[in-house]
Formats: sequence, structure tokens, C-alpha cells
Amino acid sequence: MCGRFTVLAPREQVEEAFSVVIDEKNYQENYNVAPGQNVLAIIQNAKSKRAGYLRWGLVPSWAKDEKIGYKMINARSESVHEKPSFRNLLIQKRCLIVADSFYEWQKEGTHKQPKRIQLADRNLFAFAGLWDLWEHENKKIFTCTILTKAANAFMQSIHTRMPIILPKDKEAEWIRPEKMAPETAQQFLQSLEDEEMKAYDVSAYVNAAKHNDAQCIAPLVK
Repeated sequence: MCGRFTVLAPREQVEEAFSVVIDEKNYQENYNVAPGQNVLAIIQNAKSKRAGYLRWGLVPSWAKDEKIGYKMINARSESVHEKPSFRNLLIQKRCLIVADSFYEWQKEGTHKQPKRIQLADRNLFAFAGLWDLWEHENKKIFTCTILTKAANAFMQSIHTRMPIILPKDKEAEWIRPEKMAPETAQQFLQSLEDEEMKAYDVSAYVNAAKHNDAQCIAPLVK
């Protein structure tokens, strides 16, 4: 799964990388993005590509209670096209979720060692995501989920699952405004090639979502 990540790049760098304009008042670097927080996402309609914030944890439009979002921070790409919660979103509610690393916890006996994982050859990247709008009693919430897949060769020793990171040349195709059949979208996700990754140990300080500073990413000194 993917339960924490970072966005540390300056706003101008994100704008250049994704060819978007970001509201300066809302942008802030985050060392420890956690479920329930607002995450920087990019969507595209017929007119333009837009950057904005979605709450992490999908609340489907039909849900009775917004608390369901805490159970839907991730969606399994292998079966996403079969699940009612996600199937319709694959058609035209696909998004990019901006990040520059993510955290995962590697089991070492009874201990779980947090690791920070990055791409080896580029800093900024985008997770493949889905979004939806939930409305209830005059309340509107835009939410999202991150798509995951089975761990690749690099990640297998760390965790059984990993977030789907879109290759740079596949980002536009994922969020193109034209409708995409759910099965086609699922096949697209399964066809993506992985980029080289790197990782290092960080301290258990990152375990607490309230911690959001440079200590989260500091290499662990053993």
C-alpha cells in the first residue's frame, strides 16, 4: 500500500514539471503527507489541465458517510475495473497525485523499519490516482485514492505492494479528457514499466503523522 509520501519541491519546480499554475497561497511543502490531508493533484478537462487539492481518502459520490475515505486511500489496480467504488471513476475521473518520495515500513522480525523511497533518475513524479466529488447536506468534498500494484523486484524485500508511479511520457495519457473504458484503463496501468528506484532508512519519527519537518527524511544513523 501507500500510506505516506512527501512533496518537497518548490512550487515553481512543480509548475514547470507539470505545466500547470498553482495557487501560491495554498502551496506548501510537506515532509509527511498522511491520509485525510489535502494532496496536490492534477486533472484535465476538455479545456485545460488544472492543479488543485483533493482530500486523500476516496469518498465515493454514493457513500452515506465521509468516514469511508479513511478505508479507501488506495485502490488495487489488478481489480479496480471490477469494483463499483472505482469502475466509473476510471472512465473520466483519473488524476495525477504529485510526489517526490514515499515511505514504506519493512518488517524486520517484530520491528518495522521506515524507509524513504525515491526514483533514481528524477525528483518529481506522479502517482496514478482517481478522484470523486461527494455532496451531502450542502457539504462538498473532492477526494482521491492512489492506485497500487504488486511490488516490483526492488520493492519486494520492503513490502508486497507499491504505488503506481507514472512514467513521465504516460502522465498525459492517464489524465486525457476523453473517456476511457474501465478495462482499457486497467490494462494501461498493468502495462506501465517501472523506473529504477532507491531507498534509505529513516527514523521512527516519521511514524507520527503530526511530525512534518526535515527530521522525517533524515537518514537514520545506526
